Amino acid sequence: MYDITVIHGDGIGKEVMEAALHVLGALDIEFNYKKAHAGNECFKSKGTTLPDETIKEAKKADATLFGAVTTVPGQKSAIITLRKALDLYVNIRPVKSYSGVNSLFNDIDFVILRENTEGLYSGIEEETEEGATALRVITRRASERICKFAFEYAKITGRKKVTAVHKANVLKKTDGLFRDTFYRVARNYSNIDTDDLYVDATAMFFITNPYMFDVIVTTNLFGDILSDEGAGLVGGLGLIPSANIGENYGLFEPVHGSAPNIAGKGIANPSAMILSSVMMLNYLKEYDAAQMVENALTEVLNEGKIVTNDLGGNSSTMEMANEVIKKMEL
Repeated sequence: MYDITVIHGDGIGKEVMEAALHVLGALDIEFNYKKAHAGNECFKSKGTTLPDETIKEAKKADATLFGAVTTVPGQKSAIITLRKALDLYVNIRPVKSYSGVNSLFNDIDFVILRENTEGLYSGIEEETEEGATALRVITRRASERICKFAFEYAKITGRKKVTAVHKANVLKKTDGLFRDTFYRVARNYSNIDTDDLYVDATAMFFITNPYMFDVIVTTNLFGDILSDEGAGLVGGLGLIPSANIGENYGLFEPVHGSAPNIAGKGIANPSAMILSSVMMLNYLKEYDAAQMVENALTEVLNEGKIVTNDLGGNSSTMEMANEVIKKMEL
């Protein structure tokens, strides 16, 4: 049995989470779910976007599922705070196209590995007489461990190339350190091809030749932006899952937000949340179950019949989840 902390969050986070839990419930695996709170609704009721109790529950669990939250200006980001509290230094975001989904490109399959604890998301900001400043923190330790993870990930998954993305021509000290660390780590992985690109060039190549990428490793802000651009290549944010991994903990979440404009209508695309659950199953070493769920969702997407509005259908969130269960080889 696995102890799973479940954070529904706000808006459609609640709906896609219920869909994913419904799919997981069809597996022959026992999960013990512990509900925890985070986000804007949590702030309204508890005065904080991330209670200490939520962090404690996440630390006790075998894994955490996170739906989506609304972040209001002036509030601390629940997900960024939680990532730091659990030292989830790796953010894994697959970018994969599915047959049957209207995409800019077919047969795309690459992964963005983003350093998750520092950079411009360190939250070190202050107001000045002229406006405000933010401190961009890049350390050798964080750069080394994310780059090492990228090469180990490529090795384990059979991928052939790792690309470092940076802006060292302008950010000479910080990104210079990141780039140099990348190549120092690469010396231990001579059987894996390596290269590096400026982030602006990478953004262009996403549009002109995304097939050149296999594994991308980059800093926090650049990874966040490129991940969303990657989603645009393969049908939108509703299809992009993510994993946040550290030495001791794992948290899994869809890339999309809480979408308050459609919340409560039962029409949110559950694919990203279901795929995030697949990543959780792999993290728990339940590989057969993970493959079963992913294959079933892939079949549903390929058929394009029982899918939500953003995918060209007219089915509800739970109808699509039920269709995934029907396709599973139980």
